Amino acid sequence: MAKKNGGAESARLSRKGTRPGRGRPPVHQETWSKVSVVLFDRQILHLDRLATDIRSTNGKVLNRAEIIRALIDGLIDSGMDITGTSSEGDLRARVARRLGSPFR
Repeated sequence: MAKKNGGAESARLSRKGTRPGRGRPPVHQETWSKVSVVLFDRQILHLDRLATDIRSTNGKVLNRAEIIRALIDGLIDSGMDITGTSSEGDLRARVARRLGSPFR
């Protein structure tokens, strides 16, 4: 189900339109959709450690979703052609080689 960024008013109102929802309202500058993906426990652990390290290094807070979106946008912005990728493992190896990682 795609959600549209409806501005501050719609972000502050709950489904009933009377009370604010739980948590912080989403603040995005473009339309967005909420998706569910399966990540491995080791990936979640790494994302959480990365977020903690970023916060302790420079005081800036980045959550898992922001890190994942930045990684996806970085891949898109790189112009890397991944259309010939045959599997998840192949994609991982191509990206790792492009970034200079020894993963093969």
